[in-house]
Amino acid sequence: MITMLDVAKHARVSKATVSRVLNGTGQVRQSTREAVFRAMSELGYRPNFLARSLAHRSSNSLGLVVSNFDGPYFGRLLRRAAERTEASGKHLIVTDGHDTPEDEQQAVQLLIDRRCDAIVLYTRYMSDAALMTLLEHATVPLIVLNHQLPMARERCVYFEQQQAAYQVVVYLIAQGHRDIACITGPIGTPTAQARLAGYQQALDEHRIPYAPQRVANGDSLVSGGYRAARELLANGVTFSALFACNDDMCIGAMKALTEAGKRLPQDVSLFGFDDEPSAAYLTPSLSTVYLPIEEMISAAITQALKLVEEQVVSPIKPFTGELKLRDSVMPGPYARR
Repeated sequence: MITMLDVAKHARVSKATVSRVLNGTGQVRQSTREAVFRAMSELGYRPNFLARSLAHRSSNSLGLVVSNFDGPYFGRLLRRAAERTEASGKHLIVTDGHDTPEDEQQAVQLLIDRRCDAIVLYTRYMSDAALMTLLEHATVPLIVLNHQLPMARERCVYFEQQQAAYQVVVYLIAQGHRDIACITGPIGTPTAQARLAGYQQALDEHRIPYAPQRVANGDSLVSGGYRAARELLANGVTFSALFACNDDMCIGAMKALTEAGKRLPQDVSLFGFDDEPSAAYLTPSLSTVYLPIEEMISAAITQALKLVEEQVVSPIKPFTGELKLRDSVMPGPYARR
């Protein structure tokens, strides 16, 4: 087995110099650094990062916990997380929380055990109290993504969910729609609750009565949107517009509405959320909300790196959405002629 001493002899430097090159510490001339890496390549040397992490109490890595690995939304997040982490000279270790608060906590502990320098947690289900407890007891810096923590603003990166949903419904009302249905996400999540609150807020401010029968709970999946739309149709409620709290559910709803003989958008206008890559290529192309998940994960990783370096950090301003207006919305029955 090739050792660090073999690399040192091959590069004609000391073992301590090889160690400084691998750890990124101390002053090493660029020519010496290149000679060490060349020796490692020629000899086929692979550093034992686990042993180094145990010795130095650091793995030179960042941990990331996501709810699951499904869909383009998390694909965008993971791609940017990998780019940002690699640019910092660290490695990214990713695991998922299986969409349960218990598994999310276990995933965080797993990454702590792996000696990650800091961890970013994307959570859907954990409560404020559980997250605060986790922050207080974690032995490494922890940044929470997708959840507002009023008591730890500098440790969270979040999106104005309620405001974005509110803007969607206000836009639909401005287009002449009053009978607006809604398909929520998993209603036990803070995200789904905030988006439903935005829907209700817009109706209330425009003096449109909230009708529970026009709201169906979904599960963020295409199949869930299909079932929720069929439920709305089976209830016999009338609606000229439908706001689905993510694009996948909106796609499922489109199929259910089409099967029921509804013309889109002539009979029912549609608005989604997330701006998935396919949204612009549907028929009709889907109006939706662009959620800046790439910018959010970049901000979370930057904040985590600052904490690793023991820098003082300030709260990050909440992120906001952008309405992407396409062909799936047309003027409703109350539009001004």
